[in-house]
Amino acid sequence: MPQGYVKVTDLPQVVPVFPLDGALLLPRGQLPLNIFEPRYLNMVDDAMAGERVIGMIQTVGGQRARPDLANIGCIGRVTAYSETSDGRYLVTLTGVARFRVAGELPVQTPYRQVQVDYEAFHEDLKPSPEDFAFDREHFLDALKAYLTRRALDVDWATAEAAPEEALVNSLSMALPFDPAEKQALLEADSLVDRRKALTALLQIDAADPSDGAPPAVQ
Repeated sequence: MPQGYVKVTDLPQVVPVFPLDGALLLPRGQLPLNIFEPRYLNMVDDAMAGERVIGMIQTVGGQRARPDLANIGCIGRVTAYSETSDGRYLVTLTGVARFRVAGELPVQTPYRQVQVDYEAFHEDLKPSPEDFAFDREHFLDALKAYLTRRALDVDWATAEAAPEEALVNSLSMALPFDPAEKQALLEADSLVDRRKALTALLQIDAADPSDGAPPAVQ
């Protein structure tokens, strides 16, 4: 676990947030980010000078210049960082725990900061228990149908061998679901619930004869 977080009281109660629709971070997952906006460059500078923690969160409407934040996000710790010659930051966040937004703070920083509550997500700080009901063959069949329809591919050797948590969370983060679907995966109560939701999304998409399918060959 990054930085040796053991209990939720070890985590910062105020975190800077990076609102980014369609970007999902889950505990122990790794999210690469290409940072170029000045306010978020500033945010990374401040994070690197402090606890190296940033909260990823989606938006739920509101004004375009300042959209409303979703109720639940996930904090990550900066575990890889580099600068490019044109002034961008290439950052990897490793997910630590989900949080509920308790309130947004009035701040002078160009980026937004929120007071957070981790109490509902204290189990995020330890790996999920093994799910003996996990039918990997059934899950991979659903994944294969989805990927075939989307003309995508994965490393099948890795998918067949990866622990359930790593497999489910990495696919939830990487596959091109819409923001509402990503949020549902984030908010799933447990790994089992997330795996069931992910399987349903894969099956629904694979069964849809029109939405997002590659053009038919005549």
